[in-house]
Amino acid sequence: MGKYPIKPNSCNGSTGMTRTPPPVPNAPSSPIMMHSNWTCSDPNVTYKSTLYAATYTIIFIPGLLANSAALWVLCRFISKKNKAIIFMINLAVADLAHVLSLPLRIYYYINRTWPFGRFLCLLCFYLKYLNMYASICFLTCISIQRYFFLYQPFKAKNWKRRYDIAISAAVWLFVGAACSPFPIMRGFRLQNNSKTCFADLEVRQIESKVATVAMTATAELFGFIGPLIVIVFCTWKTKISLRGFRIPLQNNSEGRKASRMVSTCAIVFFVCFAPYHINFFFYMMVKENVITDCLLRRITLHTQPFCLTLASLDCCLDPILYFFMTSEFQDQISRHSSMAIRSRLMSKESASSVKE
Repeated sequence: MGKYPIKPNSCNGSTGMTRTPPPVPNAPSSPIMMHSNWTCSDPNVTYKSTLYAATYTIIFIPGLLANSAALWVLCRFISKKNKAIIFMINLAVADLAHVLSLPLRIYYYINRTWPFGRFLCLLCFYLKYLNMYASICFLTCISIQRYFFLYQPFKAKNWKRRYDIAISAAVWLFVGAACSPFPIMRGFRLQNNSKTCFADLEVRQIESKVATVAMTATAELFGFIGPLIVIVFCTWKTKISLRGFRIPLQNNSEGRKASRMVSTCAIVFFVCFAPYHINFFFYMMVKENVITDCLLRRITLHTQPFCLTLASLDCCLDPILYFFMTSEFQDQISRHSSMAIRSRLMSKESASSVKE
């Protein structure tokens, strides 16, 4: 016979004989292995543009109205003695800055092109992370202050407004510097006439895997784990105070308001920022090729768009702190609403009397 095995050739109904070729060295031995090699390529997450455009469109109007109204009321009508007022104003400013950049993001994800230049792309990209980490810091500051004043009411009376202003300035300087690597890591190859932006920007590759892990772990420690521990601790201690342990309070009403506020800070933190930061570590490890496992890479890349959109929801959830957790805010809103209704009724009555 021959060197190779002979099999009947039945492709066209003939009865001739053909020789099968020898196996190719290092070739996949089964369809399962071929499928495994195919799935290890990074997926093309095609739905992310639609997801981003829809989410940012939903967030824009409520976020713009709520934060604009909150900032106006906070700056003009709330008593100067109100606790955490400065931190709330800075939180509203951070949210409003991000909300104002959303129309450009919506335009890009709908049209899939960026005609506004490199600077505006990186600025909007930067504002996203500036808002996220400024919100985390100011939520942490609000929790700490409410907890501290709850347990030290006499020191709260002597607390000066300039202390909060100094802390807020330090937060902005720290967060502004800490967020600068985000546009640097993503905009290093972006040209001024480039048509791509935001999620489509390429991530700069770091040569050392140890440096990648160290940088990402440091960002997670100071940007997520540290604030998480502080907020959980403050929430836990304020809850304990309401159960009668070591309560140096004039009344329980102040304790309930403080508990509601720190609990809301914790809810916003867990809903908006925890999913993103849990996934962020794996996302950076995937982008820097530290993680090579096929399944883990696919899960991480598919989860990232959902976590990123959740992080933007803080623009709509943060105003809950102002509208529902601050009695002075409620009083001012109800007072001005009743005044507006009264003036409208009076104008209608005067108009009807003139007609008569």
